[in-house]
Amino acid sequence: MRDLTEGPVTGHLIRLAVPIAIGMLFQTLYFLIDLYFVAQLGDAAIAGVSAAGNVQFLVMALTQVLAVGTMALIAHASGRKDAADANRVFNQGVVLALVCATVTLVGGFLLCGPYLRAVAAHAATVEAGTAYLQAFLPGLALQFALVTMSSALRGTGIAKPAMLVQIVTVVLNALLAPVLIAGWLTGRPFGVAGAGWASSLSIAAGVVLMALYFARLEKYVGFERRLWSPQPLVWRRILRIGVPPGAEFALMFVYMGVVYWVIRGFGPQAQAGYGVGMRVMQAIFLPAMAIAFAAAPLAGQNVGAQRPERVRATFRSAALIGSALMFALSALCQWRPDWLVHAFAHDARSLEVAAEFLHIVSWNFVASGLVFTCSGLFQALGDTRPALWSSASRLLTFVAPALVLAASPGFELRQLWLLSVASVALQALLSLVLLHRALRNRLAMVPAPA
Repeated sequence: MRDLTEGPVTGHLIRLAVPIAIGMLFQTLYFLIDLYFVAQLGDAAIAGVSAAGNVQFLVMALTQVLAVGTMALIAHASGRKDAADANRVFNQGVVLALVCATVTLVGGFLLCGPYLRAVAAHAATVEAGTAYLQAFLPGLALQFALVTMSSALRGTGIAKPAMLVQIVTVVLNALLAPVLIAGWLTGRPFGVAGAGWASSLSIAAGVVLMALYFARLEKYVGFERRLWSPQPLVWRRILRIGVPPGAEFALMFVYMGVVYWVIRGFGPQAQAGYGVGMRVMQAIFLPAMAIAFAAAPLAGQNVGAQRPERVRATFRSAALIGSALMFALSALCQWRPDWLVHAFAHDARSLEVAAEFLHIVSWNFVASGLVFTCSGLFQALGDTRPALWSSASRLLTFVAPALVLAASPGFELRQLWLLSVASVALQALLSLVLLHRALRNRLAMVPAPA
């Protein structure tokens, strides 16, 4: 365990954020590598994989339940120097991961067809998306175990092992993708299904490596069979903190699903361009997300240690660093967005849609960074409901107006992207107001230091 309740706050934040950012970068490379090779198969394949990849947000919603709940409780226990409670939470998180993995496999195979038929523009897109998703489902199920173990380490102030495991898995995915997708060396291409299998096999290797780390090297928390029997009280503690962030990711699934449905009348090229733009934007968000992910355990340990002044200092540092990074990336997207997407969109129309999407939505990058930072602090405080309320506000400010716009004559994609910018700006403002109130109420209950 690394004690984050002493020493410079900004130093701790950067030391945590750097390996988290590297790990998240390599995690995103999973999808960019697949997208690059799938792009060689045509627009229907790109649109199908992009639409199927949207299911990842739904699975991430479930993984966030475990990740945030486990991380926050272990961070609080680490701040209190309560190793027994930290270990109890970790082992119950592993049990919940097994349950969620089973639900993902069964539900995914039953529902992938109806979902893709609802959002895809053409039969070829449905076929490609189904093949990819069915091959990727085992990897999505294994994500629960991988995320739980990584989040437990983050709660104890350790981030490097997860980073190294993610690097290994991405390198393995990069090696498997051309073999399974294009048939390099074997002469037996599996197309979009190969992309899914490459990711699933790589994630499986990552789970094995992380389990070996816990079994042989980790000392603060670890696997203990005596703690594997279900403990409903611990489950409630994890779910109370983790369910709202999970619901936030589920709402992202809803927002993206609405966009795919709204723009399907523009054809597979538009859906492919939006899919490429979204994947690139996710990669752009990595620096701000890494800062927010680092702020959560840092502030969380100080909440457990009853150090309110360090909790506030964590927010200030994270907000300033995250905003500066996102401003620089916004400038890049304003300058030449086509440079960021041209490797993944070979069709002229898809490239045009992806570049215009990035150029417009980059106006909300700073606001998005503030939303991430606020969410990290809500996790640290142990009350993640305000972040969910903030995210749900986009049902009123984005989803409802988007459906109205889509039914209007002369509807253009540009209008949808501008609406997204306005809704995220309002979400950031609401997040800041709710965080100010949460910090005032939660930290007011902490006794002042002698």
